Amino acid sequence: MKKQAKISSAVIKRLPRYRRYLGELQKKGIDKISSNEFSSLIGYTASQIRQDLNNFGGFGQQGYGYSVSGLYSEISAILGLDRQYKMVIVGAGNLGQAIANHTYYYKAGFVVCGIFEINPRLIGIKINDIEVMDYENIVGYVEENQIDIGIICTTKDAAQEVADKLCFAGVRGLWNFAPVDIETPNHVAIENVHISDSLHSLAYHMTGAYSEKK
Repeated sequence: MKKQAKISSAVIKRLPRYRRYLGELQKKGIDKISSNEFSSLIGYTASQIRQDLNNFGGFGQQGYGYSVSGLYSEISAILGLDRQYKMVIVGAGNLGQAIANHTYYYKAGFVVCGIFEINPRLIGIKINDIEVMDYENIVGYVEENQIDIGIICTTKDAAQEVADKLCFAGVRGLWNFAPVDIETPNHVAIENVHISDSLHSLAYHMTGAYSEKK
């Protein structure tokens, strides 16, 4: 597998979608697929699919197409999904609990090891057998358990301070659901998730679809 130093973020964002569709094909017992067939299934052009995969060396054969299981494994490796990640959630409110439940039931290699909260009414409750702990103890826990990812489900005002503390404790990535873009050191990856942005995009596309019908 060839991996270049710089791959556009647009390509990286498409890879999980490729992997998800390939996983569904595997479940159906499909062994191979052409770029044209994949295009009809996933909605990207065949040329786009080939260009994206060629960033990593390309995995198809002329006249044969792609091995579904082989391509699934290659994309999993590219995304770093061929290993397990240990995570902590900061914020045990509705969103934090929903994420804990999601990772528990889907078991996709991302394991929530600890949940932290400042609200004394939530400290001590259990979510899927994980006891919510006092946020004051998070640095020692992250260091001792070599946590990979911190998930931030706090208020906007608290998010940057939480991020700083998690980075100091040694996490390598942050998944931020607080409604603010947070900053991290260069060695810590960050994904700022703004649910409202997605909803606003939906509103735009609905408006556009309505306009086209007028």
